[in-house]
Amino acid sequence: MATLPIYNLDREEVGTITVSDEIFAAQVNHHLFYEVVKWQLAKRRAGTASTKGRNEVTGGGAKPYRQKGTGRARQGSRRAPNHVGGGTVHGPKPRSYAYKLNKKIKKGALRSALSLRASQQRLIVVQDLSFSEVKTKKAAAVFAKLTEGNALVLDGPNRSLELSVRNLPKVKYMPVEGINLFDILKHTHLVLTEPMVRRLEGALSK
Repeated sequence: MATLPIYNLDREEVGTITVSDEIFAAQVNHHLFYEVVKWQLAKRRAGTASTKGRNEVTGGGAKPYRQKGTGRARQGSRRAPNHVGGGTVHGPKPRSYAYKLNKKIKKGALRSALSLRASQQRLIVVQDLSFSEVKTKKAAAVFAKLTEGNALVLDGPNRSLELSVRNLPKVKYMPVEGINLFDILKHTHLVLTEPMVRRLEGALSK
């Protein structure tokens, strides 16, 4: 079983916590990172691109010119794709880019990400993250000590912490239920409390 140090808000070590090797000391699989981040970004796509076909553009009810006698190619409508202002052939239409991904892949990627941050000593377990009042200045000072100001913070319902960090450009608060690979990899440090470590162990165990 691996052990991680527990810190207070001044980055002073106040104890240790034993964690599961399966989740915090697993082999890092970078291919899973690629698969899961690609899946997350695909789900975020708006898919609102749209073009008009020849039956959707205006005009073109009559033939542009007579069928014979002009020496030009016959044309039936100015809405045809070969005319300026005509419809588009096989153009994009609104659609969803989301697709399904196996749960084992998503869990495996999260285990790899947690293990990567632990091996880099960038997984910071904090004794307590409760703030008595909403203070962005205080939060900035705390995370400057803990993580040099760049962190994803996972906790249970913690409104004072959430409001204190929401204006910090490189610190993001997230309920532990919303943990995802993209945000873990986007931030250089991961900060959480001991109860959140146990919840992750329960959720990500095989």
